[in-house]
Amino acid sequence: MSDLLLRDGPLSGTKIAVLVESDYFEPEIHYYHRRFAEEGAEVRFLTRLWGQPEITFHGHEWRAPFTARESVEGISDAELRSYAAVIVPSGMVSDRLRYTEDVNELAPAVDLLRRAFQEPGVLKGVICHGFWLLAPIPQTIRGRKVACHNNLVGDVRNMGAEYVDADVVIDGDDLVTGRTGMHAHLFARQIIDMLTDRRVAA
Repeated sequence: MSDLLLRDGPLSGTKIAVLVESDYFEPEIHYYHRRFAEEGAEVRFLTRLWGQPEITFHGHEWRAPFTARESVEGISDAELRSYAAVIVPSGMVSDRLRYTEDVNELAPAVDLLRRAFQEPGVLKGVICHGFWLLAPIPQTIRGRKVACHNNLVGDVRNMGAEYVDADVVIDGDDLVTGRTGMHAHLFARQIIDMLTDRRVAA
C-alpha cells in the first residue's frame, strides 16, 4: 500500500521498506505511511504473501484493514540495496513474520533482516517488539546499544545487545531503535534526519 502523493522533499527518490502483518499497531503504521511521504520518500510495505497477490491485514487496536502487495521473498541483493531503510515495527508483526515451517530454516523476513544487517548502506530501524524478528539472528545486534519495550529487555540482553533506557537510541550510522510504537514519531524523526544527512554527505 503505497498510493500517497509524494511531496517534493529532502528524501525524494528514496525508498523505505516497512514490514507489516496482522495485529499491526495502527497509529504507527499509518504514521509511517504519511510521514515519510511528506519528506518525499516512497514507502513500501512488505510481508510474506504466501503465493497470493495481496493480503489484507487487520490492526491490533481497531481492527483497521491494511492491504500489502509486496513480498519479503525473492528480493535480490541489488533490490535490497535500493532501499535506504528497512523498518521492523511494533505490535505482533515480528512474531507473525518469524514463523517458519522448518525450524532449521530462517523465515523469509528474518533472512531479509539478516541480509540487511550485512549492508551498511541500508539503515535498519527496529522498534518495540520488533526485536522478536531478530531473535533467530542475535549476532545482528550483539554488542550494540538498543532501546526496546520494557517487556523485551531480557530478550535483547540475552541476544547480547546493550539495553539503553531511552525512547530512541542510535548505534553507529546504520541502526535506530525505539522503545514502543507510541514513540514512532521520535523514531521516524531520527530515521528521516539520518537519511537526510546521508544524502547531504553524498
